Parts: sequence; structure tokens; C-alpha cells
Amino acid sequence: MAEEQRTLRELSSPNVNQQPLCIQHPALEVGFELTSGLIQLLPTFRGLENENPYKHLKEFHAVCSSFKPQGVTEEKIKLRAFPFSLTEKAKDWLFYLPTSTITTWADMVRLFHEKFFPASRAASIRREICGIKQRDVEILHEYWERFKQLCASFPQHGVSEQLLIQYFYEGLLPMQRNMMDAASGGAIVNKTPREARDLISIMVANSQQFGCRQDTSPRRVDEVNISSLDNKLSQLTTLVQQLVVRNVQQVKACGICAVTGHPTDMCPTLQYNSCDDVNAVGGFPGQPQRNYDPYSNTYNPGWRDHPNFSYKARLQFQQPSSSQQSSSNSGMSLEDIVKSLATNTQQFQQETRTSIQHLESQMSQLASTVSRLESRGKLPSQTVVNPKENVSAIILRSGKELLEPTHVGKPPNRDEETEK
Repeated sequence: MAEEQRTLRELSSPNVNQQPLCIQHPALEVGFELTSGLIQLLPTFRGLENENPYKHLKEFHAVCSSFKPQGVTEEKIKLRAFPFSLTEKAKDWLFYLPTSTITTWADMVRLFHEKFFPASRAASIRREICGIKQRDVEILHEYWERFKQLCASFPQHGVSEQLLIQYFYEGLLPMQRNMMDAASGGAIVNKTPREARDLISIMVANSQQFGCRQDTSPRRVDEVNISSLDNKLSQLTTLVQQLVVRNVQQVKACGICAVTGHPTDMCPTLQYNSCDDVNAVGGFPGQPQRNYDPYSNTYNPGWRDHPNFSYKARLQFQQPSSSQQSSSNSGMSLEDIVKSLATNTQQFQQETRTSIQHLESQMSQLASTVSRLESRGKLPSQTVVNPKENVSAIILRSGKELLEPTHVGKPPNRDEETEK
């Protein structure tokens, strides 16, 4: 009868009674209240993929274990404080659980792991533990810390102590593995899991105190020597090329043909041919004959260069080409080439300094000469100002010179025209 008397508005309005939470707290024998100091110290879990729920539970346990009020167990404190450690997605998950789903702390931990640590993530961590490898730039104690963090991220990994030591040992670099075998007296497999773990802890502590970051990958001595020699040879080759380019740029051009590559006294234009001298003994006058002239009545010197005839090559005293010079210099040692290049460079620099000093002396002499002429009077090149400040002059036909110039715009008088 009471519901029949309620209006539609009253029936459609939400229930004002508070819905119970998913956590059903057990009854307390004594009064207990969460303080603001405890809530502020609690860690925060957002429910992201990169967050580890096991780590959050460890931090949460460390905070709650520090508070021990009289007559209240630690599990009751955790059940009441755990909702304050969740935020964002994790808090939404807790509020959406059905009512009275959680009655003990064990139920809370089980549901929390099922939600934020699924079986796929657990299998991935197991694979990482089984296939862990030491990086090339990783020191022993860094590798050990990474291995322990990986195991602690999933404490229920189910791998025995013996297999953990074996996976860690197999993931070591070859040099580190040999050092660990030597420290164990031959092979670490002859040790018990406890003894092997103690040995690893000692070596890790020593590596952390006195270890240095270096390349631990195995390399043979001959490979190291070859690589160092290759680097030195490449540096020396680069230096030689720079010196060669600098020396070629500093070579003076020939004074006759203005071509670099040979000195002036070895210019090809100064070389003569003995055959030409012999042909010139007859002293035949007349116009010079053309090369390859088929109508010539006398000896035609052009036929000896004809491509269809083979004559003995004439002797020429010419400067060897750059390729011949390079082939002749190939027999020289690298040290001799560098010394010769250094000598040529030093000689060129000395000649440049001498030329600069000569120019400076000439400039000083010229400056002293100019100052001496200025002390005597005006220089011949200096002009004299026109006293009339005007270069115009008018002379009549009779020879009379006008003192004042006539105005351009004023017309001349008839008497002046007649006088002219």
C-alpha cells in the first residue's frame, strides 16, 4: 500500500541508501581509525601496464607493518588501508567489484594479482629468466642486479635455485664465465647451489668495488695489433696525401711555357732534335714545306710521323711525365718521400719569407722618398688652384680680352656685333 501511494517522480528517483563496498570488514574488538599520516605514506598504484603489482604490495606491506595499534591485527589494517593506495584505473576496478567479494586479505591479494598480473605476463617473465644474457657494456654486478630484479618482479616464477644459477651462468660473457670457473677451482658446476651463489656474491661485490667499464668481448691479440696498425697506416697515408697536394700547389710554373711540372731549364721548347739539325745542313732557301705534303720534290720530314709508316722513333730529350715520376718514386720508401716533401715545403716557406722581406724593404724606401719630396715643397703631380676660379676666357678678334664674362641670357648689342 505504501508503494501504491508514491508518485511516479518518487518511484523514479534513485535510492539514497549507501551501497555496500566489495570489502566486508571483520568486526573490531577495539576502536580503530586510520590516521592521515598513514594514508600519506601509502604507495600509489594506477593500474598501468608498466607497473608491477608485486612491488606495490611489498611497499604497502612495509608501510602497514610499521603501525601496530593495540588489539588490531595487521590484516585488518591492510584491508582498511588498501583502497587508499589505489587510484585511477585500479580504484575503478575495486569499486566495480560485487558487494562482499573480499572478506580476507588473501582474497584481496588473489583478485589484485589476477587483474593486474595475468598469466601471459607471468609466462613472459619466465622466458626472460631462462634466456637472460649479459650485455657487452654491462659489468658483472650490473648484470647480477638486473637478474635479481627480474626474479623479484615475479616471485612465483616456479624456477628452482639450481636452474636460476645455471641460467645466470650460461648468460655470462665468455671471459666472465672463464673467470668464474677459475675462481671456483675449475668449474662452477662442481659447487652446490648455495656455494655457487656465495661465490657469485663475492665476485659481484669485488666487481662493484674495483670493476671498471670496458669491452669484455674476447679479442685476439693479433686482431688488436692489426686494427691499430691499420689506423696508423691510414693516418700516415692521409698525411702524405696532404703533403703531396701542398707540394704540388707550391711548385713554381715554368718561366717559358708557364706550365707546372718541370723547371725552366728543362722546358720542352728548349729541347732540339738531331734529325732536324741534320736536315738543316743543306740550307735550302725558300718557303718552309708543309708536313705530309705529297707534292714535295725534296725530303718531307712530315712522313716520318705518318701513322701508316713505321720508322724508328726519334730521340727526344723531354721531361718525364708525372706517371713516370710516380713510378720512379714508387721504389722510394715512405719515410724518404715524407722527408723530401718536408724539405721542399720548408724551402718554399723560406723563399716566401725572403720575398716578403724584400717587398717590405722596397716599400720603406719608397715611403722615405715620398716624405723627402714633400719636405722640399709640393709634388709635381699636385695642381695649382685657378685664381679666377673660372676657366672661361673671351678674346675679341681685335685681340682685346674681356675682364668680365658676358651673361648667357643677355642678348648682345648691335654696336658690339658691328665692332666684331
